[in-house]
Amino acid sequence: MDSQQVWRLIPLIAASGNVQMAIDCWLLSQHQSGQHPPTLRFYTWSPPAISLGYHQRQYPEYWQHLTWEGEKLDLVRRPTGGRAVLHQGDLTYAIVTSGLIGSRLQAYQKICEFLIQGWRSLDVELHYGTDGRGYIHNPNCFGTATGADLILPNGAKLIGSAQLRRGGAILQHGSMRLQPDADLFAQVFGAASFTNVQLPQNLSIEKIVAALMAASNDCFNMQLVVQPLSEDEWEAILATLA
Repeated sequence: MDSQQVWRLIPLIAASGNVQMAIDCWLLSQHQSGQHPPTLRFYTWSPPAISLGYHQRQYPEYWQHLTWEGEKLDLVRRPTGGRAVLHQGDLTYAIVTSGLIGSRLQAYQKICEFLIQGWRSLDVELHYGTDGRGYIHNPNCFGTATGADLILPNGAKLIGSAQLRRGGAILQHGSMRLQPDADLFAQVFGAASFTNVQLPQNLSIEKIVAALMAASNDCFNMQLVVQPLSEDEWEAILATLA
């Protein structure tokens, strides 16, 4: 990558899943057309949601009627592949960039390096999963860990990522499980599929984001410039949902 390329950092956004997916798609299309720099952002899903992989056609009918703390869970389709993800008690990252050479897995691992380094600085060691194609038979993204996923020493999957390529541009986003509700997880995927995530105490979202920002500067040899979405950009993004 170019020396000290400038990337945009969009501050943390809490919004519905449909809005978050619209933002990611808009950023990808803008970057692909040369109108937008590479971007890093973090976000949360409000209300909580189940996101389905782009090609995932089969899922239990009752998912459409789940509630948590009196709120109906959204059911949202991602522009990326993979299996269903429950977005509650998690933090999502998204990177839009280009110029990565190599296979899809090599691109994953080039991008995931900032996650490994950032979490290591928080005293959390991660390594890549080893599952093969068996994941396609599991509706739960966090029920398996492939070479594109990052797992804790106890085998629990902390980060599941998915990717979309358009020409030379890449969108990669992923869910980091911070404080998943075991009962809700069991309702969605069954009790046997829940593995406890053991993280250090006092890890706020702000602290995690700061660590990952620092690691991204190092891994991508770039400078982050904080720039919230403007009113015009919000209008353009929301117009894609109309």
